[in-house]
Amino acid sequence: MRLHDLRPAAGSTKNRKRVGRGTGSGLGTTAGRGMNGQNSRSGGGVRPGFEGGQMPLFRRLPKRGFTNRNKMQWAIVNVEALNAFENETVITPELLIESGLVKKLNDGLKILGDGALDKKLTVKANKFTQSAISKIEAAGGKAEVI
Repeated sequence: MRLHDLRPAAGSTKNRKRVGRGTGSGLGTTAGRGMNGQNSRSGGGVRPGFEGGQMPLFRRLPKRGFTNRNKMQWAIVNVEALNAFENETVITPELLIESGLVKKLNDGLKILGDGALDKKLTVKANKFTQSAISKIEAAGGKAEVI
């Protein structure tokens, strides 16, 4: 078998409809859209959620909640995850991105205190929880706010 011998499975492909190409094609004149009405016209049709003039569901339901436009989105890392690094390593946000522990630094990096830390590390981040600072310093490292 050669590349030029390959064919799609029988019945798996169809020819596309060429609409509006004359009456002899079977899809001429109205091009398969029917006679009159909104959907037969160019640009016709209704928007998603339109219910024929009835008050749509998204307008019948009450509005709920509040979105704070000033909310900070922190990239978070637990202290336990820092055990992946060697002793005496200086951990920066850029190093965490390279290692894959953090995908994206939105408004900054925050270190949380979940888990145990066994390595002596210098950690540079925008924010720390109190438990994270105490665990880093208990292991002999330093927590520096950048």
